[in-house]
Amino acid sequence: MNRILSAVVTGVTVVLVALIRVYQYAISPMLGQRCKYYPSCSNYAIGALREHGVIRGLGLASWRLLRCNPFSNGGYDPVPPRHDCAAHHQHSGA
Repeated sequence: MNRILSAVVTGVTVVLVALIRVYQYAISPMLGQRCKYYPSCSNYAIGALREHGVIRGLGLASWRLLRCNPFSNGGYDPVPPRHDCAAHHQHSGA
């Protein structure tokens, strides 16, 4: 069951990345450079999907798109690294 779920998640990620690539190569050139951030919002979305998976990746990409507006300063905004849950819950030995 775990393999099936993993395959589905991977498949969804591949489809979403492909859709973003279609946007990048077919639509974005007609609109011109608009993103205030580096990496661009579409590249950020691809990175977020690959680094964090579908659920968290879509959340991060959506939040980035909401921040990319005329009132933001923009700038360098990389995809945050995936945190290792085990590292956050280690206790120091006494």
